Amino acid sequence: MKLQGRSALIAGFILLFVLVAGTGVFGQRRSTETAPDPEQNNSKFIKERGPDYRKGVPEWEREKLFTGDTFTFVRLRYQNSGREFYGRGGWRTDYPGADLNFSYRLAQLTSMKVDPQGLVIDIDDPQLTQFPFVFMSDPRSLYLSDHEAEILRKYLLNGGFLMVDDFWGDRMMKHLLEEMKKVFPDRQLTSLPTTHPILNTPFKLDEMPQIPSEDSALRQKYKKGLERTWEDEIDDENPQPAALKAFLDDKGRVMMLICWNTDLGDGWEEEGISEWFFETYSEKSAYPLGINIVFYALTH
Repeated sequence: MKLQGRSALIAGFILLFVLVAGTGVFGQRRSTETAPDPEQNNSKFIKERGPDYRKGVPEWEREKLFTGDTFTFVRLRYQNSGREFYGRGGWRTDYPGADLNFSYRLAQLTSMKVDPQGLVIDIDDPQLTQFPFVFMSDPRSLYLSDHEAEILRKYLLNGGFLMVDDFWGDRMMKHLLEEMKKVFPDRQLTSLPTTHPILNTPFKLDEMPQIPSEDSALRQKYKKGLERTWEDEIDDENPQPAALKAFLDDKGRVMMLICWNTDLGDGWEEEGISEWFFETYSEKSAYPLGINIVFYALTH
C-alpha cells in the first residue's frame, strides 16, 4: 500500500511556536468575518473569506510543486445499519464545516501543505490506500459489509490511521464494537492513558477533553462537572467522562483511534457560533487535540 506523501508530510509538520490556552492565537473565525491578517500565523496564502458553500472558511490554492505531498482531510462515507440511537447519526455529521475548519487551522498553524477542499470517499474506494489519515463521524448507525471490513483491516494493518469521533454512551460503543469485530475479530480495544503521545505531542493536554455540541454546551453552561460537558441529548444514560480508546497493531501503534463521549468535530464546525464556545472548547481542546492526532498519524 502506498500512503500518499507520508515522508514529505512528516517533514512539513513543523509547528509554529504558539500557545493555545488563553492567548487567542487562533483568532475566532465567524462566517461574517474576513480572513485573519495574511501576514500572521503562517497563512500568507489565505487572502479572503471563501465562497458561501465553504461557510466562510477562507480558500487557498495548493502549490503545484507539492500537489502529491499535500495533506488531505479524508472523511469515510459508510452505510447505515438501520439501528437508531438518539437519532440517525450518519457519515455526514458535522460535514462540511468540521472538515473545512480543521483543514484551515492545520494550514494556518503548521507549515503543512493542506488541501482546502478535503475529500469524502467510500470505504471500498481504491483511493483509500493513498491517504495515511481518514476520519469517521458519528458511527451510531455504522454498518460494515464483510468486503468493507476486509478493506479496512488491510488499510489499517498496512499503516493507515482511522479517527472515529462523536459518539456517546455504552449503547453506541457496543454497536461500534459489534461492527469492528468484523474488522479485528481477535484484537481487543485498548484504553490510552493520559501519558500517551496523542495527548502530549505537540500540545500537552492534562486529560481527554469532553466537547459537547454548541447548543448542548450553552444549555448546560452553568452546570458542574460531567453534567456541564455531557451531550444532553443522551438523556437515558448517566454522564461518563471522555476517553481515548484504540485498536493497536502488533508493534503497539494506534491504527484506529476512538474519541468516545466527546465531539471534536463540533469543536471545529461550530467555532464561529459564539466567542464563549470558541474560547472554551475549540481553542483550548478541539484544535490542539486534532493537531496532535494528525501529528501522531503521520509520524507512526
